[in-house]
Amino acid sequence: MKAEADPNLIVYFGGQYMPLGEARVGILTHALHYGTGVFEGIRAHWDEAQQELFVLRPLEHYERWKQNCGILRIVVPPSAEELCEITLELMRRNAFRTDVYVRPLAYKSAERVGVSTDDQDAFAVIALPFGDYLHADKGLHAGVSSWRRIEDNAIPARAKICGAYVNSALASDEARHCGFDEAILLNESGHVAEGATCNIFMARKGKLITPAVTENALEGITRDSVMELAQRELGLQVVERAIDRSELYVCDELFFTGTAVGIAPVVRVDHRPVKDGAIGAITRGVQQLYFDAARGHMQTYLKWLLPVYRSRNTREQDAI
Repeated sequence: MKAEADPNLIVYFGGQYMPLGEARVGILTHALHYGTGVFEGIRAHWDEAQQELFVLRPLEHYERWKQNCGILRIVVPPSAEELCEITLELMRRNAFRTDVYVRPLAYKSAERVGVSTDDQDAFAVIALPFGDYLHADKGLHAGVSSWRRIEDNAIPARAKICGAYVNSALASDEARHCGFDEAILLNESGHVAEGATCNIFMARKGKLITPAVTENALEGITRDSVMELAQRELGLQVVERAIDRSELYVCDELFFTGTAVGIAPVVRVDHRPVKDGAIGAITRGVQQLYFDAARGHMQTYLKWLLPVYRSRNTREQDAI
């Protein structure tokens, strides 16, 4: 899905709320030329029955973002808690009643030519109405990319560093030109790393297996959520280990996870069916659990959620 933004959408930029159409950076901005920025992705899910919008694990996302900004020595002054409040205010000002994707972005903001960095930093938070990133109702057809996943000693894959996403863009472009829905990247050791924009899980012999983050995979928060749901709710053993390419061809089930993609089943890899080519029971179970947890239907996982409208109403009641 490509989310086209309304220029009247309210965003947080330069320390204030303003229309997207007025939020601009200069053509010489350092991050534009050299990729010196760090972004984050956060999802909020609308639940019609409760008339509530739930932001999913925002505190963990902002903590990860601020930590990863440190890799590029970018300073984001607000605390993770303050950033959560900015996000809630954005949702309310835009009066969202739909699923939303939140994009925090911090970047080197000096307007000059020269690759060396300085201490001129800026950040913004944008929230967009956002549906399915990948249309995976019938399962996806993925292809192993000829592009390898970047190495930690080149550009750390565990952080959403802007320049690193050229790697993902090249893999995604190749995949789509080859007729696939999404790419799977191998690392330089030849092991499976992740999808172009998402983590990957396979089910094999009753276990759920995912590459360790040391395989140059993103330290995904959705990945972490799936691991907890699978173990606690489905009683599955979850294993983090290296995955060979050929295991993708003989596994029982395969799916992607990520903030944008959610839980996306993969039913074919490199023109080979995964098992019988149908979405498997484990994948269906994880999908339903994640859907319910993200929309406030499961008491145990309310700790993951920050309600947008209820939290304001509660504070207003407390003030009376």
